[in-house]
Amino acid sequence: MTEQQMIVTVIGTLITFLMTAAGSALVFLIKSRSPKTNTIVLGFSSGVMIAASVWSLLIPSLEQAQIYFKNFNYIPTCIGFLLGGMFMVLADKLTHQSKIETALQKPSKLFVAVLVHNIPEGLAVGFAFGFAKTTGSDAAYYSALALSVGIAIQNLPEGLAVALPFKSATNSRAKGFFYGVISGTVEPLFAVVGILMASFLTAIQPWLLAFSAGAMIFVVAEDLIPDSKLESNPKLGAWGVMLGFALMMILDVALG
Repeated sequence: MTEQQMIVTVIGTLITFLMTAAGSALVFLIKSRSPKTNTIVLGFSSGVMIAASVWSLLIPSLEQAQIYFKNFNYIPTCIGFLLGGMFMVLADKLTHQSKIETALQKPSKLFVAVLVHNIPEGLAVGFAFGFAKTTGSDAAYYSALALSVGIAIQNLPEGLAVALPFKSATNSRAKGFFYGVISGTVEPLFAVVGILMASFLTAIQPWLLAFSAGAMIFVVAEDLIPDSKLESNPKLGAWGVMLGFALMMILDVALG
């Protein structure tokens, strides 16, 4: 790994957390989000995550799987993708069956939900950089960075989404900021785990990349799009998805 590639990896690993913290800091400036703004922000986040899953995870998964599976490269990609969704279902069930979860107030439930869904995001970044490390290609590193930037962009409103309810519940902007920041700490931690796993287990890279894509798409389908309430502002939400997808596509193609 060159010095430049190391710098790109460090930036990509930390930027998702830093943007979550930046979003949480907005609690000191913003009181609440209007329904229209909420629709646009969540729609935009959905578009970013969908595009990131396709260009930075599923396509590299198919390319790597071709080495081991030839013309049947879609098999590990499809299986890994579905396992990612199943992982999120299991994580959700474990969360809701927890005795701690049943006693939590609504802001705390949101905090737990964001924390859980940040895990596959961190893994996705780690797997992408792990894949880049095994190829040694600058293009692969910048593609991984594009994924990190895409996730970081949607982490900005996510940090605020956690911070605002805690601010309202505790009447403390500082506490809202604190819990918003904490919700993003798992991303760099699991990014490191992902890098280590992908770097030393090259044969399962296609499965891991697709797994992360499946987990992210599941979060979009189950949480982000329903919470955006597209039925209330369908055109705003749809354009939010389109713009988010287009931005992530540009980032990935331009940087990759």
